[in-house]
Amino acid sequence: MYTHDWYHLVAQRLGRVQLPAISPPDDRRPAAVALLLRMNGSGPELFFIERAHHPDDPWSGNIGFPGGRRDPDDATLRHTAERETREEVGIDLGSAVCLGRLSDIVGANLPVRVSCFVYGLHQTIAPQLSDEVHDAFWYQLEALQAPHRQIIATVRFGERELQAPAIDLGLPGKMVLWGITYRLVSQFRELLDSGEVHPLPYELPL
Repeated sequence: MYTHDWYHLVAQRLGRVQLPAISPPDDRRPAAVALLLRMNGSGPELFFIERAHHPDDPWSGNIGFPGGRRDPDDATLRHTAERETREEVGIDLGSAVCLGRLSDIVGANLPVRVSCFVYGLHQTIAPQLSDEVHDAFWYQLEALQAPHRQIIATVRFGERELQAPAIDLGLPGKMVLWGITYRLVSQFRELLDSGEVHPLPYELPL
Protein backbone atom coordinates (compact mmCIF):
# COMPACT_ATOMS: atom_id res chain seq x y z
CA MET A 1 0.00 0.00 0.00
CA TYR A 2 1.27 3.47 -0.86
CA THR A 3 1.98 5.92 1.97
CA HIS A 4 -0.77 8.32 0.94
CA ASP A 5 -3.37 5.52 0.75
CA TRP A 6 -2.42 4.14 4.16
CA TYR A 7 -2.51 7.56 5.79
CA HIS A 8 -5.94 8.07 4.24
CA LEU A 9 -7.11 4.80 5.80
CA VAL A 10 -5.72 5.80 9.19
CA ALA A 11 -7.43 9.20 8.99
CA GLN A 12 -10.74 7.53 8.07
CA ARG A 13 -10.57 5.21 11.07
CA LEU A 14 -9.54 8.02 13.42
CA GLY A 15 -12.46 10.06 12.12
CA ARG A 16 -14.79 7.58 13.85
CA VAL A 17 -13.47 8.52 17.29
CA GLN A 18 -16.01 10.65 19.14
CA LEU A 19 -14.16 13.42 20.94
CA PRO A 20 -15.57 15.50 23.80
CA ALA A 21 -16.55 19.09 23.07
CA ILE A 22 -14.73 20.12 26.23
CA SER A 23 -12.41 18.33 28.63
CA PRO A 24 -14.28 16.33 31.30
CA PRO A 25 -14.35 18.07 34.68
CA ASP A 26 -12.11 16.00 36.93
CA ASP A 27 -8.90 16.35 38.92
CA ARG A 28 -6.66 14.74 36.30
CA ARG A 29 -3.99 16.97 34.77
CA PRO A 30 -4.19 17.23 30.97
CA ALA A 31 -1.26 15.98 28.90
CA ALA A 32 -0.71 15.19 25.23
CA VAL A 33 1.56 12.95 23.17
CA ALA A 34 2.30 12.51 19.47
CA LEU A 35 2.07 9.14 17.74
CA LEU A 36 4.32 9.52 14.68
CA LEU A 37 3.96 7.20 11.69
CA ARG A 38 6.07 6.55 8.64
CA MET A 39 5.97 4.02 5.84
CA ASN A 40 9.10 2.21 4.76
CA GLY A 41 9.75 -0.72 2.44
CA SER A 42 8.63 -3.30 5.01
CA GLY A 43 5.47 -1.51 6.16
CA PRO A 44 4.25 1.08 8.69
CA GLU A 45 6.41 2.05 11.66
CA LEU A 46 5.77 3.94 14.90
CA PHE A 47 8.22 6.31 16.59
CA PHE A 48 9.08 5.70 20.26
CA ILE A 49 11.32 7.34 22.80
CA GLU A 50 13.11 5.83 25.77
CA ARG A 51 12.91 8.26 28.65
CA ALA A 52 16.10 9.28 30.40
CA HIS A 53 16.96 7.31 33.52
CA HIS A 54 16.37 9.43 36.62
CA PRO A 55 15.58 8.23 40.16
CA ASP A 56 12.96 10.99 40.70
CA ASP A 57 11.01 10.17 37.54
CA PRO A 58 8.33 7.47 38.03
CA TRP A 59 8.56 6.78 34.26
CA SER A 60 12.35 6.57 34.29
CA GLY A 61 13.58 4.48 31.36
CA ASN A 62 10.05 3.77 30.10
CA ILE A 63 9.21 3.46 26.41
CA GLY A 64 6.66 6.00 25.21
CA PHE A 65 5.66 8.64 22.70
CA PRO A 66 7.06 12.19 22.82
CA GLY A 67 4.81 14.45 24.85
CA GLY A 68 4.07 15.82 28.28
CA ARG A 69 1.75 17.88 30.44
CA ARG A 70 -0.10 20.88 29.07
CA ASP A 71 1.55 24.23 29.64
CA PRO A 72 -0.68 27.24 30.48
CA ASP A 73 0.61 28.92 27.31
CA ASP A 74 -0.51 26.02 25.07
CA ALA A 75 -3.58 27.11 23.10
CA THR A 76 -4.75 23.51 22.67
CA LEU A 77 -3.69 19.98 23.58
CA ARG A 78 -2.53 19.50 20.01
CA HIS A 79 -0.15 22.41 20.58
CA THR A 80 1.06 20.62 23.70
CA ALA A 81 1.87 17.46 21.72
CA GLU A 82 3.69 19.42 19.01
CA ARG A 83 5.61 21.61 21.45
CA GLU A 84 6.72 18.65 23.56
CA THR A 85 7.79 16.71 20.46
CA ARG A 86 9.89 19.65 19.32
CA GLU A 87 11.43 20.10 22.78
CA GLU A 88 12.10 16.42 23.49
CA VAL A 89 13.31 15.14 20.12
CA GLY A 90 13.74 18.23 17.95
CA ILE A 91 11.03 17.23 15.46
CA ASP A 92 8.91 20.03 14.01
CA LEU A 93 5.51 18.60 13.10
CA GLY A 94 4.56 21.64 11.03
CA SER A 95 5.18 19.71 7.80
CA ALA A 96 3.57 16.49 9.03
CA VAL A 97 -0.03 15.51 8.39
CA CYS A 98 -2.22 15.36 11.50
CA LEU A 99 -4.38 12.30 10.80
CA GLY A 100 -6.58 12.58 13.87
CA ARG A 101 -6.77 11.81 17.54
CA LEU A 102 -7.28 8.71 19.64
CA SER A 103 -9.61 8.46 22.62
CA ASP A 104 -8.13 9.88 25.79
CA ILE A 105 -6.40 7.65 28.33
CA VAL A 106 -6.69 8.23 32.05
CA GLY A 107 -3.71 7.33 34.21
CA ALA A 108 -4.00 4.22 36.33
CA ASN A 109 -1.22 5.27 38.72
CA LEU A 110 -1.14 9.08 38.46
CA PRO A 111 -3.98 11.64 38.09
CA VAL A 112 -3.38 12.46 34.43
CA ARG A 113 -5.54 12.44 31.28
CA VAL A 114 -3.53 11.89 28.09
CA SER A 115 -4.65 12.94 24.62
CA CYS A 116 -2.86 11.35 21.66
CA PHE A 117 -2.56 13.03 18.25
CA VAL A 118 -1.52 10.92 15.26
CA TYR A 119 0.81 12.29 12.58
CA GLY A 120 1.94 10.91 9.24
CA LEU A 121 5.44 11.82 8.11
CA HIS A 122 6.44 12.06 4.46
CA GLN A 123 10.13 12.83 4.88
CA THR A 124 13.10 11.46 6.79
CA ILE A 125 13.67 12.98 10.20
CA ALA A 126 16.80 13.12 12.33
CA PRO A 127 15.83 13.33 16.02
CA GLN A 128 17.80 15.68 18.25
CA LEU A 129 17.42 14.25 21.75
CA SER A 130 17.01 16.47 24.80
CA ASP A 131 18.22 15.59 28.29
CA GLU A 132 14.79 14.06 28.96
CA VAL A 133 15.27 11.37 26.30
CA HIS A 134 17.84 8.58 26.38
CA ASP A 135 17.05 7.10 22.96
CA ALA A 136 14.57 7.27 20.08
CA PHE A 137 13.73 4.61 17.50
CA TRP A 138 11.21 3.38 14.92
CA TYR A 139 9.41 0.05 15.37
CA GLN A 140 7.33 -1.91 12.89
CA LEU A 141 3.59 -1.98 13.49
CA GLU A 142 3.47 -5.62 12.34
CA ALA A 143 6.07 -6.59 14.94
CA LEU A 144 4.05 -4.84 17.67
CA GLN A 145 1.13 -7.09 16.77
CA ALA A 146 3.07 -10.39 16.93
CA PRO A 147 1.32 -12.76 19.38
CA HIS A 148 4.56 -13.89 21.03
CA ARG A 149 5.31 -10.28 22.02
CA GLN A 150 2.07 -9.92 24.04
CA ILE A 151 2.96 -10.69 27.65
CA ILE A 152 2.15 -10.00 31.29
CA ALA A 153 5.24 -8.33 32.71
CA THR A 154 6.49 -7.40 36.14
CA VAL A 155 7.17 -3.66 36.03
CA ARG A 156 8.08 -0.99 38.56
CA PHE A 157 6.37 2.37 39.04
CA GLY A 158 8.29 4.34 41.63
CA GLU A 159 8.56 2.03 44.63
CA ARG A 160 5.69 -0.19 43.51
CA GLU A 161 5.96 -3.47 41.62
CA LEU A 162 3.07 -4.27 39.28
CA GLN A 163 1.87 -7.03 36.99
CA ALA A 164 0.73 -5.42 33.74
CA PRO A 165 -0.09 -6.34 30.13
CA ALA A 166 2.86 -5.36 27.96
CA ILE A 167 4.64 -5.78 24.65
CA ASP A 168 8.11 -7.27 24.68
CA LEU A 169 9.90 -5.28 21.98
CA GLY A 170 12.84 -7.69 22.01
CA LEU A 171 15.32 -4.81 22.19
CA PRO A 172 18.33 -5.51 24.45
CA GLY A 173 18.59 -3.19 27.40
CA LYS A 174 15.14 -1.64 26.93
CA MET A 175 12.02 -2.04 29.05
CA VAL A 176 8.82 -3.60 27.83
CA LEU A 177 6.14 -1.30 26.46
CA TRP A 178 3.43 -0.96 29.10
CA GLY A 179 1.09 1.49 30.84
CA ILE A 180 -0.43 4.46 29.04
CA THR A 181 1.62 3.94 25.87
CA TYR A 182 0.62 0.28 25.75
CA ARG A 183 -3.02 1.30 26.02
CA LEU A 184 -2.64 3.89 23.24
CA VAL A 185 -0.90 1.38 20.96
CA SER A 186 -3.60 -1.22 21.70
CA GLN A 187 -6.33 1.29 20.88
CA PHE A 188 -4.58 2.27 17.63
CA ARG A 189 -4.10 -1.36 16.57
CA GLU A 190 -7.70 -2.25 17.36
CA LEU A 191 -9.04 0.78 15.50
CA LEU A 192 -7.03 -0.14 12.40
CA ASP A 193 -7.93 -3.84 12.55
CA SER A 194 -11.65 -3.64 13.27
CA GLY A 195 -12.67 -0.01 13.05
CA GLU A 196 -14.20 -0.40 16.50
CA VAL A 197 -14.36 2.77 18.58
CA HIS A 198 -14.44 2.74 22.37
CA PRO A 199 -16.05 5.51 24.43
CA LEU A 200 -13.86 8.02 26.18
CA PRO A 201 -11.76 7.44 28.13
CA TYR A 202 -10.41 4.25 26.56
CA GLU A 203 -9.75 1.74 29.33
CA LEU A 204 -7.72 -1.45 29.62
CA PRO A 205 -7.32 -3.31 32.89
CA LEU A 206 -3.96 -2.98 34.61
